[in-house]
Amino acid sequence: MDSPKSEKHDADTQSVSEKTNVFVQDVDNAKLAELGYRSEFKREFSLLETCAFSFSIMGIVASVSSTLIFGLVSGAYFIGSGHVGLVWGWFIPSFFVMFVALSMAELASSMPTSAGLYYFSAKLAPEKYAPLASWITGWANITGQGWAQLQVCSIDFTCAQMITTAIAVNSDGETILSLGATYGILLAILFSHGVVCSAATRILARLNLFYVVVNVGTTIAAIIALLVVSGDNKVSTKDAFTLFENNTGWMNSESRLCRPSVLFNLKLDGWAFMLAFTASMWTLTGYDSAAHISEETAGAGRAAPIAILVGVGATASLGWLLLIATSFVIPSIGDLLGTTLPLPMGQVFLDVLGKRGMLIIWSFIIVVQFVTGAAQGVDASRVVFAFARDNALPGSRLWKKMNSKAVPVNAVWFVMFWAAICGLLGFSVTALTSLAGASVIGLYTSYAAPIFLRITSGREKFQPGPFNLGPWSIPIGIIAVSWVTFIVIMLLFPPGQTTTANSMNYAVLIVMSVFIFATISWVTSAHKWFHGPVRNVDDIVEKRST
Repeated sequence: MDSPKSEKHDADTQSVSEKTNVFVQDVDNAKLAELGYRSEFKREFSLLETCAFSFSIMGIVASVSSTLIFGLVSGAYFIGSGHVGLVWGWFIPSFFVMFVALSMAELASSMPTSAGLYYFSAKLAPEKYAPLASWITGWANITGQGWAQLQVCSIDFTCAQMITTAIAVNSDGETILSLGATYGILLAILFSHGVVCSAATRILARLNLFYVVVNVGTTIAAIIALLVVSGDNKVSTKDAFTLFENNTGWMNSESRLCRPSVLFNLKLDGWAFMLAFTASMWTLTGYDSAAHISEETAGAGRAAPIAILVGVGATASLGWLLLIATSFVIPSIGDLLGTTLPLPMGQVFLDVLGKRGMLIIWSFIIVVQFVTGAAQGVDASRVVFAFARDNALPGSRLWKKMNSKAVPVNAVWFVMFWAAICGLLGFSVTALTSLAGASVIGLYTSYAAPIFLRITSGREKFQPGPFNLGPWSIPIGIIAVSWVTFIVIMLLFPPGQTTTANSMNYAVLIVMSVFIFATISWVTSAHKWFHGPVRNVDDIVEKRST
């Protein structure tokens, strides 16, 4: 039995903890008021839970498993450039994405608000052009996160395909669900995500700790299972890291199978290799989510940047290890191309682990993909809420409403509704691939805009937060913007030198339609009523000294 003295000590400790938490939240709310917004969310996310959220949104094993279908369609990834594309097509983009993450972490630390990227642009642009910079950045982010909810739809449609893959394997190929049935599964997933994303912030925060355990555990289990169970049925180390096969539409007729020494002397093979970056760039998105939930995070100025860097670093590292393991256990790319399963990665697990083993690991991968979609749904709803709060969306008054639990439920169902509409594109594989490309283009354009302004017009205006790159901010920002410029241009290219209506990359049409809409609406009316982020606090709360 505890002594009265011990009980008093425990009570005092709890009291100090509660007071510290209250003080931290007061500082956070004061900072938010300084940025122009009153606190409307409950700050339930801790540092650990914010890191878990940023990490979960990228999915690793589920994202790697799902992006093979885009490689199959576009002629990229390892389907397009063999083992070289599988291994180094992940490593190289991951290296450069880290520069983007560093720059974004610095911005999120300086301005911890759910408005995120378009708020950063407004504050760093020349005052005269601040509303326009905010408008363009916001719509670029809406393209990836919200316009037809591309990212949510892409993730959830792939989750539906994973379920159909499991059904096909379980029935030994006798049950292959139609696209209509797959769309029905998509609707069920979207509805369930709407329910999950409408939960109170405290519940969402706690669930992410469970999610991250499942995510990491499944990834590690997949790596070990592939390497151990395959036994001696592996390709050589040399082939696993260096074998290049150009199966894309950008093929040099003189060389189909070659080594990197030849690859880099052949322009078309070099371009085919760079197309392998597509899948890794699709996976390494969404880490700005830490900024979008910063108004729900305690100690946001410190937690948000750490979560961004931990999320990207962990995803890049574990993803690379998984892809190396996968490269070792694929002896024939040609056989994999001939699979009848909706997702080729399912065939990889089936070949190595057998039916039972594949279904076990695949079940966990489906859970990871479901979690990724739920996290993306939360993130997208916060983007919609923030943009609506600044009166930048049609019907903003409706989408910025909060329920009694301080959750923007209307924004959540706005996301799910348009994701369901967007899911109709899944009836065309070409359209689905273009949809995924458009979401990446939109997101990375919105990432680059405030970083570009930070290293140009915003040099003197920028006020560092707890996380600051110091003198490295400018060179890191230059590398980040240069990389995004290259990757956006690359993602606009068709999958081959000769294109048809069925093989065209329609991402350019999707992206341009949004930007044309944003431009026309700005010129005709938005410039009269949209003035950038709207202050909703009357008095600035004096910033407390920590």
